[in-house]
Amino acid sequence: MTELSGQKQHAIQSLLLVDDERLILSTLSSELTRAGYQVNTAESVDEAEIWLKNNERPDLVILDVRMPGRDGLELTECLDELHQIPFILLTAYSEDKLITQATASGAIGYLVKPVNVAKLIPAIETALSRAHELQSLRSSKQQLQTALDADRLVSIAVGIIMEQHRVNQDDALELLRKTARSQQLKLNALALSVVNAREMLNFGTGA
Repeated sequence: MTELSGQKQHAIQSLLLVDDERLILSTLSSELTRAGYQVNTAESVDEAEIWLKNNERPDLVILDVRMPGRDGLELTECLDELHQIPFILLTAYSEDKLITQATASGAIGYLVKPVNVAKLIPAIETALSRAHELQSLRSSKQQLQTALDADRLVSIAVGIIMEQHRVNQDDALELLRKTARSQQLKLNALALSVVNAREMLNFGTGA
């Protein structure tokens, strides 16, 4: 396995290149390094998995599909679901079935071999840009979900306070806010404490 460093003035993008053909690895690795990328290589799916477990997450994986033993598609689930690492696929075949598999596997793109750097670099830049867009979208969805969860938690806590203190919804919410301010807590943190306390009480009474 080889690790080379690029010389870009801005943030260097790291690549993991996976191919069983050493000549292709050597050629593409050298040319991509000269283009300013940090390039790491693996000659099999097994070697790539070991590398991923023991190194920092690369910005992009460039993965050959047809390899002896385990083919590249076996690695895609690990990349997409476990590590959420964007990847593009290299293949010597341009058949529709493989294109469908590549899309279903979560690939950002694919290239038909033989591949030269003149074709590969635009594909890499497009993939990195698309990966950034997807990550921003995931972050936005996560922020929205967090906000929704917090609102739900506050609503449950308000309901508990309404029941315990025999007050209406507005008064219960105001009481929750005043308590949070007095204890210097965030509203959702106090709401979580209220909900947890009720759950512990229910557990203790067997409710």
